[in-house]
Amino acid sequence: MTIAFHTLISKATTIPAGQVERTINLLNEGATIPFISRYRKEVTGGLDEVQISQIKDQLAKLTDLKKRKETILSSIDEQGKLTPELKRRIEDSWDATELEDLYLPYKPKRVTKAEIARKKGLEPLAQVIMLQNESNPELKAESFLNDDVENTQEALQGARDIIAEWVNENEEARNSVRNSFSHTAVITSKVIKGKEEGAKYRDYFDFSEPLNRCSSHHLLALRRGEAEGILRVSISPDTESCVERLKRRFIKGRNRSSEQVSMAIDDSFKRLLKPSIETEYSNLSKHKADEEAIRVFAENLRQLLLAPPLGQKRILGVDPGYRTGCKIVCLDAQGTLLHNETIYPHPPQNEKSKAASKMAHLVSTYGIEAIAIGNGTASRETEHFITNIRYDRKVQVFVVSENGASIYSASKIAREEFPEYDVTVRGAVSIGRRLADPLAELVKIDPKSIGVGQYQHDVDQAALKKAWIRQWRVV
Repeated sequence: MTIAFHTLISKATTIPAGQVERTINLLNEGATIPFISRYRKEVTGGLDEVQISQIKDQLAKLTDLKKRKETILSSIDEQGKLTPELKRRIEDSWDATELEDLYLPYKPKRVTKAEIARKKGLEPLAQVIMLQNESNPELKAESFLNDDVENTQEALQGARDIIAEWVNENEEARNSVRNSFSHTAVITSKVIKGKEEGAKYRDYFDFSEPLNRCSSHHLLALRRGEAEGILRVSISPDTESCVERLKRRFIKGRNRSSEQVSMAIDDSFKRLLKPSIETEYSNLSKHKADEEAIRVFAENLRQLLLAPPLGQKRILGVDPGYRTGCKIVCLDAQGTLLHNETIYPHPPQNEKSKAASKMAHLVSTYGIEAIAIGNGTASRETEHFITNIRYDRKVQVFVVSENGASIYSASKIAREEFPEYDVTVRGAVSIGRRLADPLAELVKIDPKSIGVGQYQHDVDQAALKKAWIRQWRVV
């Protein structure tokens, strides 16, 4: 029996099915999340934008899964192997992993060892050995010698290759290995020989930790080190107990055929099962690490966006620095750039008096009401310098986050906005404008470049952007 999407989404999100169904109808009609959350509360039962976003994400996931199921059913049907029971199981499954396991025995294969053995006519021998009633498989193998199979060792090897594939494609076997990974998997990393110069990954040169206790920042660091060619990362379960469970499942006797099956199981685990499930758990752990990193990003971003806007004030923006000086810009109440120059109040120049005189003059000339200082290098010293200057009016001084300002300053948006100015001026303008309206300024920056989370360049960028949009809409 096919289960409706709204029922499945309700179970996944714990949102009542009726509210989910009505929300899906609105989404299918083309309504946006902000529109639904603001103007259709009476339809959704008061769901907020986060809950509606969860429903939308789950709906997209199930829709993709439905398309995948259609492809799988069509593929198996074309092979003439789609039984009513198999069709029912595929139609009833809404788990991507289970679905791929069901499809695996029927999935078009590249040229594998097992496929080569089948072409040599060795599948019947594999079937005989797998039954484990034959006490002398070597003698049986002699009847399968032909132009492509020169001796009994080659025949038995081919039969084991086929059995290894059967074990790999067995749904219960795969779940057994998954269970071992779930409970006993350990993630390890070693430095690749000759790459010892990767000092920032030194903590991971000889690293080992249970996968289910490995923190998101460790996982993301390991994956980045692997991507940069510094580390070799692997995930392994308790191999001995894992293989032992497989053998208990498939070995039915103690004769020489059973020994052949045992050898095939060892090969299947090492060559097929372990790499396959390791990839699954590598992807799964990466997904969980991404989720945690994006959650931290979203929370930090929320705090950044909630910074109260100063509003339409004449602002002097300061991008502080030592050797290269402090770049200062004067903005009118609409954020338009009126003036820019550089002062050098810090070492090595130490032009404090000249810089103080210039600051006082600019505040007076442009009617400055507030000063925004970026929180980067030399921020504290610059704040101390600026607050000790005597101005001709009351001027508020703020230290603001400059996360992403340098990225913005070199962006296409900044170049189009200030084609005649260099990156230092654009960065200072961004700092000044953030005081007036942080939301309007931050929206110009790619989420991964805002710099308020962990490993933002390494996580799922689509998910990161969704988190950014969600927080932006909330605020």
